[in-house]
Amino acid sequence: MDKDAYTPRNWAPGERPSLPGSPSTPEHTTPKRVAYFVVGLIVALTGGLGNGLVTANILNLQGSLGAYAAEMQWLPAAYVMTIVSMNLLLVKFRQQFGLRLFTEIFLVLYALVTFAHLYANSLSSAIAVRAAHGMVGGALGVLGLYYTLQAFPARHRLKGVVLGLGFAQLALPLARVFTSELLQIGEWHGLYLFELGLTLVALGCVLALKLPPGDRVQSFEPLDFLTFILFAPGVALLCAVLAQGRTAWWLEARWVGICLACSIVLIVAALAIEHNRARPLLNTRWLTTGKIAKLFLSVLLFRIVLSESTGAVGFLQALNLNTDQMQNLFIVVLCGSVAGLLLSAITINPATLNRSLMFALALIAIGALIDAHATSQTRPANMYISQFLLAFGGTYFIGPTMVAGMGAVIAEPRNLVSFSVMFTMTQNMGGLVGTAIVGTIQTAREKYHSSYLVEHLTMLDPQVATRVQSGAAAYGSVLADPALRSAQGVARLGAAATREANVLAYNDVFLMIAGVAIATLLWLLVSQFWTSITIGARRLVGPVHDAQSAMAIVPITNSEPSNDRR
Repeated sequence: MDKDAYTPRNWAPGERPSLPGSPSTPEHTTPKRVAYFVVGLIVALTGGLGNGLVTANILNLQGSLGAYAAEMQWLPAAYVMTIVSMNLLLVKFRQQFGLRLFTEIFLVLYALVTFAHLYANSLSSAIAVRAAHGMVGGALGVLGLYYTLQAFPARHRLKGVVLGLGFAQLALPLARVFTSELLQIGEWHGLYLFELGLTLVALGCVLALKLPPGDRVQSFEPLDFLTFILFAPGVALLCAVLAQGRTAWWLEARWVGICLACSIVLIVAALAIEHNRARPLLNTRWLTTGKIAKLFLSVLLFRIVLSESTGAVGFLQALNLNTDQMQNLFIVVLCGSVAGLLLSAITINPATLNRSLMFALALIAIGALIDAHATSQTRPANMYISQFLLAFGGTYFIGPTMVAGMGAVIAEPRNLVSFSVMFTMTQNMGGLVGTAIVGTIQTAREKYHSSYLVEHLTMLDPQVATRVQSGAAAYGSVLADPALRSAQGVARLGAAATREANVLAYNDVFLMIAGVAIATLLWLLVSQFWTSITIGARRLVGPVHDAQSAMAIVPITNSEPSNDRR
């Protein structure tokens, strides 16, 4: 390979890329900035929409593929398996081979994978397609961020970071809004054709409007691939456990324990190799510093509490509501997501990132507490306010957390891969963790409430006897046998008890999520208070310049913001 390709260019002031593998930032005309913004939006939505379409319509897909509900959980798991693992190599790929090759390869690959969707008529082929989407979905997410950043001048580039990251978060609520119409047009092939068309549009836009060039560096080392060989299957096994543990049940399925043990061994082996390398792919010492560990823990907790929105959909489905009946709710959620993203971009300030995170947590806690008072008479219209608050907080927090971490990366560019992998893990695997926690608690609490309710149902109770008789009377015109009618009355009463047990269980889940949000908020408050006391004490001793106070965001204010999500 030509060594001149790795010679740094002579950049004009203000054009130099902040990190290797990211594009330069020349001045553009206003029409060209608008074009970059539109292309960034299209590319980011394209990268997230494939997973959003599957997540939003997994029940409909279950019927098309003829699979059990437990088997369908492999689809989101396969996506997370590959998107987390591939980030180990994708960052170095674009650093070494350049943005243009990175762009063309992964967009063409995405188009081919999307075309393969048209022929995914079995569960195994659908899982393979989801895994391939995970490989290219992460690449398209960062590509959308690059394009969005080109639309903003240097003084507003933090706003571009927030919007570029947030566009991908709109994919799921957007998919829930319009997929019903696509299903009516051509069932699942209607969804596949729409996704293929959007992919081709994104490919045409990227080929027509190129990103500015950037610097390239030789980044790959042989040990990188050994780490990947250990880390990737370890992550895949962990995702399998998180996706299937609540359906196979954690302590009953032997394979769950075996997979978890193997996952721990493989991931620890990969981290042990990285810990002793001179130039590690994953800088374990940096990742375990107080500020970085606190950042990723807060992101993980955010992803767990945001699982409440998934719980709300499950709650309404438990009340036998279908997707069409929830359309207005999904529109409200989309509006909340857009509002949170726009306000976050407008108000982003490196000096107040902690306040932004606490504001988002407060909104999420309020929304969860509102939902915790749901009954069997609750309908989507009763959840507009709570779900708007949750959607608002969910997109509002993304930008501040990314900006907080990127300040530390700009200070130490060699940690870019480490930050990229951990941010992706907390975002995507955090979603699996949240779903697993919500599902597990809901199942356990439903069994508890169901046993309590059924325990008090006896025919010696006049109210129970009257309820059974009224239920049996509904079958008087179709069943002549009184015994069969009585059995149907008992069955209807049992179904009502199960429904009420599910309602109580979901209320417990919403209360738990509100508790986690409040605990996280208090933790951030105490942490900020302690930091203020510590800094004040240092100033009393003597003038100290803390270059990484306020969650390591000062580097961003002292230099040009990052152009690179990874």
